[in-house]
Amino acid sequence: MNKDKTPTACSFQELLLRLQHYWAGRGCVVAQPYDMAMGAGTFHPSTFLRAIGPEPWSSAYVQPCRRPTDGRYGDNPFRLQHYYQYQVVIKPSPHDIQALYLDSLRAIGIDTSVHDIRFVEDNWESPTLGAWGLGWEVWLNGMEVTQFTYFQQVGGLECRPVTGEITYGLERLAMYLQNVESIFDIVWTDGPLGRITYGDVYHQNEVEQSRYNFEAADTTALFAAFDHAESETQ
Repeated sequence: MNKDKTPTACSFQELLLRLQHYWAGRGCVVAQPYDMAMGAGTFHPSTFLRAIGPEPWSSAYVQPCRRPTDGRYGDNPFRLQHYYQYQVVIKPSPHDIQALYLDSLRAIGIDTSVHDIRFVEDNWESPTLGAWGLGWEVWLNGMEVTQFTYFQQVGGLECRPVTGEITYGLERLAMYLQNVESIFDIVWTDGPLGRITYGDVYHQNEVEQSRYNFEAADTTALFAAFDHAESETQ
């Protein structure tokens, strides 16, 4: 914790609040994170299950994501085994979804008139979810910060109507907004108790979870649990 009160750009905490406020104001149900380990926000029922069927649906939420093989014991400034995504899903996908997204960037403090923002074709698929879609990566000054996907199929079922998904990389956006070179230097909040960084909140977690993932986890038991869960779906 740092008592330095020099003002910072949009804190990580403020970034989340601004996105919540922006998308809530456009009719999205602000859902809560799903309390299970998952590798991406797409696994959340508000996206995966709601993309199936004809009923209109709009939701936005933060989702903690875990990818054990990306752990680096807290030594890598740009790679984590636990990180956050901000997920927006709208069905049917509105015709102006890209304009809505660009407006959301302005809402968090990014001037889209002076920065290089590119939509780079990158179609998406997830064999685990039986899902695929047409999509684009969004690059901000050469760094990927968002994934756009128009779901065509989920769970092996056709999406009718097509669902639009926006997935923000929150840590990358925060690094850009705050002009820092390490995730752990991101300012989480500047409050009355002083400045708290991302490292204050999560660095030790990265160290210990990496140690568990790579050194202590009973992988045989984990694969057995996976096989059991898979068998229940058949």
